Amino acid sequence: MRLSPPSAAALASAAATALTAAAVVVAVLPGAASAAQSPGASSFTISDPRIKESSGLAASRIHPGVYWTHNDSEDGPYVYAVDSATGNTVARVTLTGIGRPRDVEAISLGPDGQLYVGDIGDNRGGTWEHVWIYRFQEPKQLGDVTVKATQFTVRYEDGPRDAESLMVHPVTGRVYIASKHESRGGLYEGPAELSAGGANVFRRVADVPWVTDGAFSPDGNRLALRGYFTARTYPWKDGRPQGEGDRVDAPWQGQAESVTYTADGGTLMFGSEGANSRVVAVAAAAATPAGSASPQPGSPPDAATAPEPTGSFAKGALVLAAALALTFGAKRLFRRRARD
Repeated sequence: MRLSPPSAAALASAAATALTAAAVVVAVLPGAASAAQSPGASSFTISDPRIKESSGLAASRIHPGVYWTHNDSEDGPYVYAVDSATGNTVARVTLTGIGRPRDVEAISLGPDGQLYVGDIGDNRGGTWEHVWIYRFQEPKQLGDVTVKATQFTVRYEDGPRDAESLMVHPVTGRVYIASKHESRGGLYEGPAELSAGGANVFRRVADVPWVTDGAFSPDGNRLALRGYFTARTYPWKDGRPQGEGDRVDAPWQGQAESVTYTADGGTLMFGSEGANSRVVAVAAAAATPAGSASPQPGSPPDAATAPEPTGSFAKGALVLAAALALTFGAKRLFRRRARD
């Protein structure tokens, strides 16, 4: 017997209530204020009502203070340029020459001045036999424009994966994807050059549990990886992340989906999904030194090393966790209903 699921309206109402409570708690969580007040580039709010699921960020190199972003899914072949000084959209790029985007999760700028868009998510739990990357030249003039993009087919050497992170190395131009899984996520390396003529096989080169986005520093010497709860930066050497990395004082966000370095490399910009979502600036140097006991990217703090939560912090953590779980569950249900 198939049970009737709760209505979309009920789930949406419950999710909104939970998220409102979580937002109040997050405002007093340790580190939240320091993250928002870090020196460097300024935080901003994405004001465009069309951008409801900002799932990736990339800092422009030719347009100071401009960030490229996109919706998670069900929006179409669009990429938006947002001016951090105002939060307003200053360009919408419509991509042609590609198929219908399925689950766009990440964006990164390569050393060739081209933007790489990762249609790499898999809402079916890692069952699609291939995903795609779209590439197009970053427009020199800002404004609504239609461009022809190149589409690349991607497969993983060890089978399908759900992923939300795509990073292009700013020196070598090599593309990396981080799969998303709480126990067996990994960092995958693409071929030296992507080919539009056949499948590009990505091979696993490192373990990276539960990552929702990542970005290389502009000089290519560090890799930042974020999850829902934590973020870390790793020294990058010989095509691999080194050691356990440094923990960054990342903000708590309702659905932490994106991160990028500013063009000068001095600041990390953390974004999330949702209407009028906030992009929070955090000094890139605000990290716990390597070797200190702290969790892997995206993992909850380890019980053996993290202080035991007490009082309002414990309640806040529970409210936030409940809000996240409810939101993710509602989102998955809405997508399933849309496909049925």
